[in-house]
Amino acid sequence: MNRRSLIARTAIVTLSIVLLGTVVRAADLKVMTSVALTSVLNELAPVFEKTTGNKLAINYGLAADLKKRILDGERADVIILIRPMMDDLQKQNKFAANRLVNIAGTPVGVAAREGAPKPDISSVDAFKQALLTARSIVYADPAKGGVSGIVFARALDRLGIAEQMKGKTILVPGAQAAEVVARGEAELGIGQASEIVPVAGVQLVGPLPGELASMTLFTAAIGAESVSPETARALIEFLIGSEAALRFKAKGFEAG
Repeated sequence: MNRRSLIARTAIVTLSIVLLGTVVRAADLKVMTSVALTSVLNELAPVFEKTTGNKLAINYGLAADLKKRILDGERADVIILIRPMMDDLQKQNKFAANRLVNIAGTPVGVAAREGAPKPDISSVDAFKQALLTARSIVYADPAKGGVSGIVFARALDRLGIAEQMKGKTILVPGAQAAEVVARGEAELGIGQASEIVPVAGVQLVGPLPGELASMTLFTAAIGAESVSPETARALIEFLIGSEAALRFKAKGFEAG
């Protein structure tokens, strides 16, 4: 090989290394997270991408479905689900490190159409009466794994009115209860506060009262097979930072 060819070949190899380094530094992170976080993560993702140069591929879904996919072997760099499910996944060694980070919590609450009188839900008895007098209610189908739907189904059982409510209940497959209320198709909706606050045309009446109250805590971890664990860690740190906290609060969440 002559000197000119050797120099040209060396230059190509050097350029390839530089380009490869750029690709490695600008990571594409796969995030698997509950649909309840959609509104806030859709705002935060562009901020993180602009600040770091990394790209996020966010997979939203029902928490139960995502947990099953992860148990079945699907890879993700960052996983954000409700705390009990994350505890289960941790026991199955699905995380890169033995560390779970609380991101934010959101209460299960009641939605009414914007401008409509707010029902009295200040006590368990008042809430029960509000449900019995409502023309219709909507909530996530518990059989499909929606957390708020499971919480509310248990509340109906505790109140002893599950059978009475069946005839005026609309079940939806996911975080759609507030949208149904906004369209005027149901008088009251039950869902995560974070699924109610961002929806135009509805108002958050308040959280479920007394012993019926339920706070859903979302927790993050780095996936066991993450190809970019350092960037994944940077995303989690960003999500518990001050800028993210303000956006979480505006969307109906509370600090983790």
